[in-house]
Amino acid sequence: MENTEKVSFIGAGPGGLNYWTERGLELLRGAEVILYDDLMEVDWHKLIAREALLVPVGKRGGKEAVTQQEINQLLIEYAQKSYKVVRLKAGSPWLFGRLAEELDALLAAGLSFEVVPGISSALEALGFAGIPLTTKKESRCFGVFSGHDLDLIPWSGMAQLDTLVILMGTRNLPTIAQRLVQYGKAATTPLAAIQWGGTSRQKVQTTTLGAILQGEKVLDSPATLVIGSVVGARKQYQWFDQGPLFGQQILVTRAVTGEKDSLTQALRSYGALVLEMPVLEISAPSSWEVLDQAIQDLKSFHWLILTSAQGVHYFFERLQAAGLDSRALGGVHIAVVGQKTAESLQRKGIMPDFIPQAFVADALLQEFPNREQLTDQKILFPRVESGGREVLTEGLRAMGAEVVEAPAYQSRCPKKVAPEIIQELSAGRVQAVTFTSSKTVRHFCHLCTQAGLDPALSLQSVTIASIGPQTSKTCQELFGRVDVEANPYTMEALAHALVAFQEKV
Repeated sequence: MENTEKVSFIGAGPGGLNYWTERGLELLRGAEVILYDDLMEVDWHKLIAREALLVPVGKRGGKEAVTQQEINQLLIEYAQKSYKVVRLKAGSPWLFGRLAEELDALLAAGLSFEVVPGISSALEALGFAGIPLTTKKESRCFGVFSGHDLDLIPWSGMAQLDTLVILMGTRNLPTIAQRLVQYGKAATTPLAAIQWGGTSRQKVQTTTLGAILQGEKVLDSPATLVIGSVVGARKQYQWFDQGPLFGQQILVTRAVTGEKDSLTQALRSYGALVLEMPVLEISAPSSWEVLDQAIQDLKSFHWLILTSAQGVHYFFERLQAAGLDSRALGGVHIAVVGQKTAESLQRKGIMPDFIPQAFVADALLQEFPNREQLTDQKILFPRVESGGREVLTEGLRAMGAEVVEAPAYQSRCPKKVAPEIIQELSAGRVQAVTFTSSKTVRHFCHLCTQAGLDPALSLQSVTIASIGPQTSKTCQELFGRVDVEANPYTMEALAHALVAFQEKV
């Protein structure tokens, strides 16, 4: 039988969420108790797949909110209660992470452990800054040390090394510079401070030891310091912070779902720091009666129209609940609105018979095949239970079709918004906000107002980006403007439109 009294130590790596290990993610998603350090990427908690107790135990600026002895005791207590315990550390658990002290405490208590490696910022913060740690000519050896306990550092040896990397050293940097120059480092030796390396908040400052001795200040902690001629290579190898949206904080309004958001992924690929604001809660309708009856009568329908990924998901869920599969659609033509809807259908192994060129309901009406022959045609339309546009239903009926509207899901506004979202909006730290439906606009306004924030005023200096004409119409109604509209009306096009807009500003 597996020993459940075990603590898993996870190194979160040097920067963003893309750099976690698969094993680390697996353990985090199964954790019941997570003791975590500071210096984590802002949205790391979104990786958690189950409800867990989150215990902050970080240390900043030499101050201990929780002592090391208390951390050790917490690990033991939770593990002895057979919780699945994760100890989450930024970077590498083994490098200046006091891991050995925590392991010794567990061993003394008869508990087991697992250590999942992460890459230290001492190694890869430099890589994200475009600074090589070693090169054949300029850096054949390097040293890494902590900026604490400087009297214990062998300065005569350190000063001879080609490259030095210092963690937790910004506060004592003047003393570090003075001692390195005293023991032989040239005052002209380049120095770089890398703050939040590997994240969309990354900043890099370059200077020299001599400038530090003359009083120049560097970026605040947390920052990784690198000293050596390799710093000059940044001009040639700079890459990570070159994205067209790098340094831009963009708020993405979206549905509450565990699925990856294609807009978020696209924006991050352009270097943006993305904050996700759930504004839609998707759930089953109040009754399946109409949809279930329609599925039983599928052979009587000529067309099935799907206008959202949610509609696809719930339709096939009910199809399966009826003991049927895609073969039941053999005599039914399928029309979809939107690329995402089409992709969701294709994942079911089905290709749609018709997709309008523009990804809106109005285009489906204008381009519908054999529009003049719709009289006596029977159409099944699984849709949102309330709050959706009626243009599609009304248009098809005007052409003579019999349309059966079947509630397939509900789309509601969440009860509240995360405090950090309101805080970022209030502080003016959001550069753009994206909306992908009229409901996302209305629910955003409701949630902001509920939190005591004037939605229009909060977006006064923020770029407002819309996925298409109907969403833009609602933005105009509630904010008085829209700055960016996607063309075509897809998530990827919306991200590209933001890039194009930014390049013009």
